[in-house]
Amino acid sequence: MIPSLEVVSRQRADGPAPEPENMPSRSTTEAGAGTPAATSKVVVAALVGNLLVTATKFAAAAMTGSSAMLSEAVHSLIDTGNEVLLLHGLRRAAKPADEEHPFGHGREVYFWSFVVALLVFAVGAGVSFYEGILHVLSPTPIERPVVNYVVIALALVFESASWKVAYREFRVAKGEDGFIEAARRSKDPTTFMVLFEDSAAVLGLLIALAGTVSAQALGRPVLDGVASIAIGLLLAAVATFLARESKALLIGEPAQSEVVSDICRIARGQAGVDHSNGLFSVHLGPRQVVAAISVDFRDDLTAADVERIVAEIEEQVRKAHPEIVSLLIKPQSAEAFRRVLARGPERF
Repeated sequence: MIPSLEVVSRQRADGPAPEPENMPSRSTTEAGAGTPAATSKVVVAALVGNLLVTATKFAAAAMTGSSAMLSEAVHSLIDTGNEVLLLHGLRRAAKPADEEHPFGHGREVYFWSFVVALLVFAVGAGVSFYEGILHVLSPTPIERPVVNYVVIALALVFESASWKVAYREFRVAKGEDGFIEAARRSKDPTTFMVLFEDSAAVLGLLIALAGTVSAQALGRPVLDGVASIAIGLLLAAVATFLARESKALLIGEPAQSEVVSDICRIARGQAGVDHSNGLFSVHLGPRQVVAAISVDFRDDLTAADVERIVAEIEEQVRKAHPEIVSLLIKPQSAEAFRRVLARGPERF
C-alpha cells in the first residue's frame, strides 16, 4: 500500500523561471506576452514616445486654448507616469525569492498594473470629462488652430511608433487568438496594457482632430468640449477593461488549460500511475506558476517507488514548462479526490 504522504517538488527560489527553448505544447509564455526583455522594450518605447507627445501637447494647449488638446496632454502625461510605474513593477517583480516571499515577487507586476488602470480611469478620464464639461458650458473659440493640426500630426507619428512596437510584440505572443481574447488569456498585463493605452492615445488624437476641425469649420467651439468628453469616455472604457483584467490576475488566475492538460498527461504517462485526478494551479507572476496535482498510484508501489516516479514527473514537467516554480504531487485515489472537490478545492 502507498503510505499517506504528500510529496512536494523542489521549489525554485532564484526568482522567475527562464524561458523555455522547445515547448511540446502551448505554454503560458506563448499564450501571454513575450520575454521580460521584450516586455521592458515595449514599456520603454511607450515611455519615450509619451514624453515627447506630452510636452508637445501641453505647448499646443497653452497656445490654442483647446479643451480637447488639454485633455490629450493630460492623457499623455498620465500614460508617461503609467510607463514609469510599469517599469517599477517589472523591476520589483524580478527580485529573487526570500524568506518573507518564498515564491518571489512576481505579483508586483499585477499590483502596479492595477494601479495604472485606476490612474487612467480616475485622472485621465476624470480630467477629460471635467475639461469637456467646462468648455461645453462656456465654449471659447480655439486660437491658432493650425498649431493643433501640427501637434496632432507630430503626436500621431510618436504614438504610432510606440504602438507599432507594442503591437509587434503582442501579435507574436497572442498566436491565433483575437486581441481581446489574447488579452484576457495573457498572464503578463504590461504588454497588452501598453498596446491598449497606445491604441486609446491614437484614437484620442483622432477625436481631438475631429473636434478641432468641426469647431473651426462649423464655428461651434462647443464641439471642442464635446470631443474632450468623448476622449474621457474612451479612456474610461479602456481603463475599465484593463482594471478588470489586472484585478483577475492580482487575485490569482490558473495556468492555461493547455499547460494543465500537458502536466496531467505527463503524470499519466509514468509507469505505476493509474490516473491523474486533477490539477490546481495559480499564477504568481507572468512566468511563475504554482501547481498541485492529485495522482492515483498503483497500490502495490513502495514509498521509494513513489519518490522515484515523483522525481521523474517533476523533471519532465520542468523541461516542458519551466514557468512551474513549485509542484506539489499528492498521492490520492480518484474517489478521495472527488470527495475533496465536493468540499471545495481549497481543501486539497
